[in-house]
Amino acid sequence: MPIGIDVNKAKEIHKDKIRDVRNSLLQEKDVEYMRALEANDTQKVSEVVAEKQALRDVPTIVDGAQISGATVQEVTNELKQVWDETILGPNPLV
Repeated sequence: MPIGIDVNKAKEIHKDKIRDVRNSLLQEKDVEYMRALEANDTQKVSEVVAEKQALRDVPTIVDGAQISGATVQEVTNELKQVWDETILGPNPLV
C-alpha cells in the first residue's frame, strides 16, 4: 500500500518559502514607503502601498493551486510553478 502525500502540508511548506522571500521584500518596501512619505510623494506612497498589499496576498495563490501529482517529486514540481515572479522575483526553488 503506497504512502499518501499530504498536499495541504506541502502547500503550507511552500507558502512558508514564499513568506521568507516576501518578508525581505516587504522590508525593502517599508524603506521606499518612508522615503516617499518624507518627500511628500503621494503617488509613490500609493504605488508602494499597492505593492505591499500584493506581497501580503501572494501566499494565497498557493491555496488555489490544483495539485494533481501522485509522487513527492510531482507535487514539488507543481508547487514550484506556483511562484509569481512579477511580485517575488526569480524563483529560488528551481
